[in-house]
Amino acid sequence: MTDDPKAHSQQRFSQYAHGYVTSSTHSKGHDLDRLLELAQPQPDWVVLDVATGGGHTALKFAPHVGKVIASDYAPTMLAEAKTFIEGQGVTNVEFAEADAENLPFPDASFDLVTCRVAAHHFPDAYKFVTESARVLKPGGLLLVQDHLNPDDDQAAAYIEAFERLRDPSHHRVFNRYEWQGMYLDAGLSVEHWEKLNRTASFVQWVERQECPPDVVERLEILMIQAPEAVQSWTNFTCAGTPDATLDHVYILILGKKPV
Repeated sequence: MTDDPKAHSQQRFSQYAHGYVTSSTHSKGHDLDRLLELAQPQPDWVVLDVATGGGHTALKFAPHVGKVIASDYAPTMLAEAKTFIEGQGVTNVEFAEADAENLPFPDASFDLVTCRVAAHHFPDAYKFVTESARVLKPGGLLLVQDHLNPDDDQAAAYIEAFERLRDPSHHRVFNRYEWQGMYLDAGLSVEHWEKLNRTASFVQWVERQECPPDVVERLEILMIQAPEAVQSWTNFTCAGTPDATLDHVYILILGKKPV
């Protein structure tokens, strides 16, 4: 295993790329509709989707804007997204390899930057926010959906350990105040934020990262032994059975660059 977190993330997501294209967690859900509602995209907009993964956010926005650039740090993931999106007959999406913390685009290039369920893999999420602010046009929007941690530090640490056991490329999840602080420090006004829960199958969740049996067993133990503050946040159910579920808890946060 590499000590470089970006290379580690790139390696893992290249390995499991196709699973993220077909994942119901990533490809479906009212959260995609909600992103569209919050952004209110316009026909002449140019949009950048950072860490596009399977390309689902880029695909969602493409019919409503002039152009989308779908970017990702993992070339294999980007290739899967390209095959998927172009297979839908979409012609206004371009594809670019890009590091979220060092975006290879000029200042003031985009009307909207999106990033869905990826920022917890970035070694420096604040650098991603400042880079997004840089490439936004005056009045442009940054719309992020990512996992959300509770304000309780002990509960957050437990959830972080649980997530990292399943996926070692997981870096860090933030709470609401940390996200708001990053936006404000990057010069963006916070226009809206909300918390959103989606229930997921535990079996599908571990299969997507091809977790070995010993890791699955340890994850099940953590579910069973979860303190009340963790349980109330993640809503673990039926641990150790094929019906086991957990809640993915997300923040949706929208920021605006000053005009």
